[in-house]
Amino acid sequence: MILLLITLFKKELKWRGSAPLIYSLLGGSLFALDLFFWHTSINYVGPGLATILGNFEVFLLTAFGIIFLGEKPHLRFFCAIPLALLGLFLIVGIHWNRLDPLYKIGVFFGLITACCYAAYLLLIRRLQSGQNALPVYYILTLVSFFSALFLGLAIVKNGKSFAIPDFKTGASLVLLALLSQTIAWILIANALPHMPASFSGLVLLLQPAISFIWDVLFFQRLTTLINWLGVIIALAAIYLGMTGASGSKVKTDL
Repeated sequence: MILLLITLFKKELKWRGSAPLIYSLLGGSLFALDLFFWHTSINYVGPGLATILGNFEVFLLTAFGIIFLGEKPHLRFFCAIPLALLGLFLIVGIHWNRLDPLYKIGVFFGLITACCYAAYLLLIRRLQSGQNALPVYYILTLVSFFSALFLGLAIVKNGKSFAIPDFKTGASLVLLALLSQTIAWILIANALPHMPASFSGLVLLLQPAISFIWDVLFFQRLTTLINWLGVIIALAAIYLGMTGASGSKVKTDL
């Protein structure tokens, strides 16, 4: 709703052909899946690890750029892959077979989140490239609408309620819509094209890093020194993956 108001104010909401609508519909469905798997992963493994896993999409996007866009890989990209696996191994736990089945599902859902988000960003890139590039507010409004539509249909199908239980929950939803889904997207989308990829990647690492720290502080996540070492290694690997192809911008741009 907030993005729609901005788009109307800027007079960008108009018919631009069927192609943007189809791409936005696909993007909305992928983003809905991204949110579904991410939040399910959060329920099972906590927001810290779920967010780190979701940021593994940088490896998929860098690989896509190398394979299909002719970007030249740096050595640090190939170093990042085993580092990411090592970091994940140290975070998740050395004794994988002893972990709770739901915890394992949460890890897999976090990785599926990364796949959905990577595909979503590729579609957004398609809408923002070429001579017929679309305004960012217009794109975000359409994608958000279709995402809300698909998630709403999922709620109806599962017999859930749209009722907001209390004021605190309602206020949290409003802040989420205003800060995370509107202001944050707009700031990132407008800032990254003007920043060096290495510096942008370093700044964006604050999201998974702070998410994990807050998970420990606010949700009493049990974390050992080995887990913390895994977090550091995984974040370093994500940073290397972000800057692992020459001539590429930071991939997590929306």
